[in-house]
Amino acid sequence: MEVTVLGAAGTVTGSKILVTTSTTRVLVDCGLFQGTKELRQRNWEPPPVDPRELDAVILTHAHLDHCGYLPVLVRHGFSGPVRCTSGTRGLARIILSDAAFLQEEDARRANRHRYSRHDPALPLYTADDVQRALPLFRTADFDAPFRVGDLEVTLVPAGHILGAASVRIEHEGRVAFFSGDLGRPDDLLMRPPRPFGGADLLVVESTYGDRLHTDQDPHAELAEVVRRVCGRGGVLMIPAFAVGRSQAILHLLAELTARGDIPRVPTYLDSPMAIDATDLFCSHAGEHRLSDEQCAVMCHGAEFTRDVQDSKAIDQRGGPAIVIAGSGMATGGRILHHLARFGPDRRNGVLLVGFQAAGTRGAALREGAEALRIHGRDVPIEAGRFTMDSLSGHADWRELVAWAGSAPPPDRVLIDHGEPGAALALQRHLREELGWTSSVAKEGQTVRV
Repeated sequence: MEVTVLGAAGTVTGSKILVTTSTTRVLVDCGLFQGTKELRQRNWEPPPVDPRELDAVILTHAHLDHCGYLPVLVRHGFSGPVRCTSGTRGLARIILSDAAFLQEEDARRANRHRYSRHDPALPLYTADDVQRALPLFRTADFDAPFRVGDLEVTLVPAGHILGAASVRIEHEGRVAFFSGDLGRPDDLLMRPPRPFGGADLLVVESTYGDRLHTDQDPHAELAEVVRRVCGRGGVLMIPAFAVGRSQAILHLLAELTARGDIPRVPTYLDSPMAIDATDLFCSHAGEHRLSDEQCAVMCHGAEFTRDVQDSKAIDQRGGPAIVIAGSGMATGGRILHHLARFGPDRRNGVLLVGFQAAGTRGAALREGAEALRIHGRDVPIEAGRFTMDSLSGHADWRELVAWAGSAPPPDRVLIDHGEPGAALALQRHLREELGWTSSVAKEGQTVRV
């Protein structure tokens, strides 16, 4: 069995790992590259493996950097099954459909206002491409082995988001284990990841391999920002991932309002994708920590705005108000319209609640950018900037080491899905804490198991 790295090497996006034997070829994850222009342009290159020769794609979870390239793969000839959990299939339908809509909308806007260097501007893929990909999904339960050719595959709970799994692949008595994105042991919403059970090869993510999460109480963090911005009549904009982060913010706001810790102000979940994800989240009670009652309270605490006109109306009402909208790194979506409207006013605020990849508008905001390029024009940003790190859905380095150290050392450990500094830091922590030798994944690298 051979494992080849085709993405997420030196970056946190574009996850793709090819697993091959003499008779079988599967792709673990099929993600989009996001962030810098150089990375995004890689999505337009020919697929790194002939899609017609793949026997299956196995998804760890439904974030775009792990599943967002699937419609391109299908358009180039892939017709095999896409294996994943039920939660991942449900979320992938929502996320891929939204991604296609946003790409088509961005292309239409660029062509209308002529701010693209391409004539005409085209989407990477369309809604029709997504509709051709979705029928290929086949679900598997956690801990229920299934076969793809001569490989035995098992999906293991990984926390992180609804449906997220680590992938265990066995061939002729040898085991490769792919962590996927690992959640936290004390996550506000999700149950903890299953401890690593051992393998001959471990491929482990390193998104937060160079940092420790704060011990701050997320309730107190959020309450302070809400009181500060809404107390001066401002609009608090929260760019939030539709899956996981939006539900966490809704839950926190509902609890804080019930306690009287924050004023009761108009609150909007301005994301059709996040609304659908919230409905799906509440229908999978066994995978997360919230009760049915808590889910109901969370949903009743905000106005869900699906319609575009309702979204536009938010910008006319002004503050005090709270607006939760995608995308989480401000790379697209409705949050851009709100940033363009409210960003220039210093009474307002922007709260970043998740990882911001290099090259994204979210990263620029975090670094103090005075202006953002939005829909072809430079928008000055005078709104206050706030960062909340206590809601991360990724394990930090100490949690990654604890997760890995629950089993004997593998023959080989490969570190992927991290910026270079984070991957190198995790390599050092594994050596110092566990005595493990590991290497940082390189693009195109092949490892024999």
